[in-house]
Amino acid sequence: MASNSWWSSSSSDEEEMFFANVVVKAAQILLEEEEEDGAHEKLLNDYFSDAPHYNADIFQRRFRMSRRLFTRIADDLAGLDPFFTQRVDDRNYEGFTTLQKCTAAIRQLAYGTVADALDEYLQMSASTARECLYRFCHNVVKLYSKQYLRKPNAYDVQQLYQAHEARHRVPGMLGSIDCMH
Repeated sequence: MASNSWWSSSSSDEEEMFFANVVVKAAQILLEEEEEDGAHEKLLNDYFSDAPHYNADIFQRRFRMSRRLFTRIADDLAGLDPFFTQRVDDRNYEGFTTLQKCTAAIRQLAYGTVADALDEYLQMSASTARECLYRFCHNVVKLYSKQYLRKPNAYDVQQLYQAHEARHRVPGMLGSIDCMH
């Protein structure tokens, strides 16, 4: 069998290894994309579909707010900062959704967890989860500080006292260590 000088068995083996590596890498990229899509679908099915896997009480307990408030905040953030919208990344794949990014931030705030604790459920790296948290906090202050994050005035204090007394039948609450939550 005649052999060309430019084609030898060692270069053939190298080419086969190169193509095998390309195929493996392509399969890994496709699998990562499916996992990211799967994470969004799982989040939707668990909490945000018409018939979610977890009811409103569980959502309230896990997110420390109602589903309605969560979606309002998520929509407001998406309108303010393009980071919170789903965009195409450098590989031409869809990035994380608004719900995934807000869930990452809220979970870190609600549970005080580290960013890499979210990698399995949301399929999100720790650095992305940290950026979600930072941007979430920055933009929430920007959006809501004038209305909700201001120092209470005398009228607000009176309303707080009345609401607390009506609910707990105990007067006074501000400054009490028992009322931290």
